[in-house]
Amino acid sequence: MNKERMYQVLLAPHVSEKSAIASEASNQYAFKVARDATKEEIAAAVEGIFGVTVASLQVLNVKGKVKGAARGRPRKRPDWRKAYVRLQSGDAIDLAGAG
Repeated sequence: MNKERMYQVLLAPHVSEKSAIASEASNQYAFKVARDATKEEIAAAVEGIFGVTVASLQVLNVKGKVKGAARGRPRKRPDWRKAYVRLQSGDAIDLAGAG
């Protein structure tokens, strides 16, 4: 996989309370990924960009919320895809970018 596709697959880290607890407890990180990305592409992108080894991977589709009405019509946020990546012991990703 080329570098350009790697950066198209991994869109951003997903930072939340749940993902912070998962990273501390079980060496697991959450990423927002492209909706057309496969598990193999996601694993290859994480390994290629961060130089770590992926132990397991779970992918889920997040449905967009329907929010308040504007001009009488409800608005829907877009659907998106999230990946939980568990790394082998000893590997870590610095999402803060310190250094």
